[in-house]
Amino acid sequence: MGLSAPAQSDEHPLDTLQVHGFLSQALVVTDDNNFFGQSSQDEGSLEFTEIGLNVSLRPHQDVLVAAQVLSRQAGGDSSDAEPKLDYGLVDYQIISDQERTFGIQLGRFKNPFGFYNQTRDVAFTRPSILLPQSIYFDRTRSLGLSGDGISLYHEERLRTGTIRAQVGFGQARMEDDVEQTLGLDRFPGSLDAASSAIGQVRYEHDAGRIVAAVSTANANADYESPASSPGEGRFRFQPWVLSFQYNEELWTLTAEYAIRKLELEGFNSFSNSSRTGESWYVQFARRFNYNWQWLIRYDSLTNNREDSSGKNYEAMGLGPAHSQFADDLTFGLQWTPHPQVMLAGEYHHVDGTGWLPTQDNPDSSATSRRWNMWLFQLSLRF
Repeated sequence: MGLSAPAQSDEHPLDTLQVHGFLSQALVVTDDNNFFGQSSQDEGSLEFTEIGLNVSLRPHQDVLVAAQVLSRQAGGDSSDAEPKLDYGLVDYQIISDQERTFGIQLGRFKNPFGFYNQTRDVAFTRPSILLPQSIYFDRTRSLGLSGDGISLYHEERLRTGTIRAQVGFGQARMEDDVEQTLGLDRFPGSLDAASSAIGQVRYEHDAGRIVAAVSTANANADYESPASSPGEGRFRFQPWVLSFQYNEELWTLTAEYAIRKLELEGFNSFSNSSRTGESWYVQFARRFNYNWQWLIRYDSLTNNREDSSGKNYEAMGLGPAHSQFADDLTFGLQWTPHPQVMLAGEYHHVDGTGWLPTQDNPDSSATSRRWNMWLFQLSLRF
């Protein structure tokens, strides 16, 4: 979006107006545990819906104005599907020539995080119905999705490839899903975003045959409490993600690895805590018959590298051990009979509940360690 080529100088601004939209509806079925609604009951859950509308306009050849409104329900209350501003920004390209592009974005921008975060809401850009949950968390989706502030980007076109860099400064989004996952929703206070930063450097070699990237962030928030319990405290999240992808005409191999440091400090009701989690996945996608693709992926999550089995967590009475990890073996299939229509299905065999949404499973002790999930999705776009 920010790196698109400038329009011709004699073009009328309204001629550059673009409007696009998408809709996705999924059915989620699990044998145990719930994911995006009461998926383990009756015929499953239809509470996974994504509807988006975006618009862009170039009032000047170096200026882009763009915004997207998103309505998304993924389990929880129906009010969660109220339309929200997904991104909305003014993009000014200060330099744009054959060798390089440099620009600045002001407003709400999508976070440059891993390979898929900036387009994760559009089903056509995802390799599967669900992205690897060890890195692209849906249960704390608001934290990683976007930020409000300023973003700088630079693209340098070399003889052998292209280097892209982007850094953003401002405030991360802290919504109810983050408070629920941290267990702060049971208290009367609120988690308010503080100054945060995010950045990524990405290299594409040989027209994208090889792609490598490193992403990092420092997301901060202050907890304001009207009472002594839990008291006022601070939240800090510092992830590092290494990404690699190899592309051939008919297949793609992708792998990402993440280290995640999470800190809570300054609270009265519990002591300071710091833990480092680890995530990784390996994914192979094969394209065939022009409009079909199958996928296999192994995805692994550990909440605390010093307690990878979760036994110490369970011994302290904090919850079941299996809530601290998740290993997911995924098989997926996509069919695109028309450029604007896609049908997809996938199967997950999961050991652990480390990324289960807390809103769908409020009692972690009632969850099962090993469980299976089937998803089916219809996606449209214009």
